[in-house]
Amino acid sequence: MLILVRHGRTSANASGLLQGRVDNPLDDLGRMQAAAVGEALANLGIRRVVCSPLARAVSTASEICSRAGVEAEVDERFIELDYGQYDMIPLADVPGEVWDRWRADASFAPPGGESLLDLRQRVWAGLEELADQARRDDIAVVCHTSPIKAAVQWSLGVEEELSWRMRLDPASICRVAVRDRPVMVSFNETAHLAGLSPG
Repeated sequence: MLILVRHGRTSANASGLLQGRVDNPLDDLGRMQAAAVGEALANLGIRRVVCSPLARAVSTASEICSRAGVEAEVDERFIELDYGQYDMIPLADVPGEVWDRWRADASFAPPGGESLLDLRQRVWAGLEELADQARRDDIAVVCHTSPIKAAVQWSLGVEEELSWRMRLDPASICRVAVRDRPVMVSFNETAHLAGLSPG
């Protein structure tokens, strides 16, 4: 089983900013969410944890690792989409025509950024390398919204258009069983986060 975990909340998430490669840490609630994810997955016998190199993913992964007794493996292929010049600006400030191009053309990349096609290529390659072991063992992949959406596409055999129809909450869990082919088991699990508040 592949267990896809989005990192806990950051201040940029809380402020509604588009957050790509900027390396923000978890905020207070995000640290609580990361601990809750670790607890939720503690009894699964996770054999391997792979994560994005960004601090928000590494911190979330560490909560899983400490309970599973494994070391995190950093894999650059699971880093967040590069939003280029739109990184760390409010979602509402991205021009409408840019959103239109992003939705219409998976090869579109914002200035200085990365396309959804490029994202898909690297994420799918990473998943294919994990797939054989995931037939036997539970593997957690701790990363970001866009790579997880690409992983969902991989599991369902669909294109990038589906990305725009998904919502992933901070510290949510998705599960993909790997048999002859990937099978989506759950999406955006958040029950483990019930009742959390930063103070």
